[in-house]
Amino acid sequence: MTDITLAMMRECLYSAVVCDALDGVDRRRQSPAAPLHQLAGAGVLVGRCRTTLWADMDHEDPRPYELELQAVDACRADDVLIAAAGGSMRSGIWGELLTTAARGRGCVGAIVDGAVRDLRQIREMEFSVYARGACLYDSLNRQRVIDIDVPVEIGGVRFCPGDLVVADVDGVVVVPQDVEQEVVRRAWEKVHAENEVRDAIRDGMSATAAFAKYGVL
Repeated sequence: MTDITLAMMRECLYSAVVCDALDGVDRRRQSPAAPLHQLAGAGVLVGRCRTTLWADMDHEDPRPYELELQAVDACRADDVLIAAAGGSMRSGIWGELLTTAARGRGCVGAIVDGAVRDLRQIREMEFSVYARGACLYDSLNRQRVIDIDVPVEIGGVRFCPGDLVVADVDGVVVVPQDVEQEVVRRAWEKVHAENEVRDAIRDGMSATAAFAKYGVL
């Protein structure tokens, strides 16, 4: 099989079929339990995890924004910024300026286990953002990044630097690197099999008969 690039994945794959492929290799909990909503952007987000770990705070930050700026400046083409903030809605930890900087480095989206702000401006940039919701407060002295480029957890699911992540209106799913090649192959094959089933049903075959023939649902 020809190597399947990220660009090809964006054209053909989607979150649900990737979850199905993960089921096939016994990785059955790779999508966060509490849903993250697509607040900006369209289509399917596919990229590599660039992770940040966040914490709430109640004191003056001696080095405001330090690590989050380092993380953004380290972004490369096809990265997806992962902000593991424990679901905190204390402030909007992702906004217009971080989006502008990350996008300029080639980052293709952000997945935020917490709140974001400046949604109008982010939507105008057509930048993909998934989050719990919106909050207009700035993160200064409310939340800060405490580590970068480390394994993090969102909704009971582990996201590691470099992992493949796929997100769309149905949700977010992460593919561990040790099973990525097999999962992508399975997802790719299922998408093309589903196309055959869809065409057969449109041509008059019953759903029961289509499943019996193709084994795909």
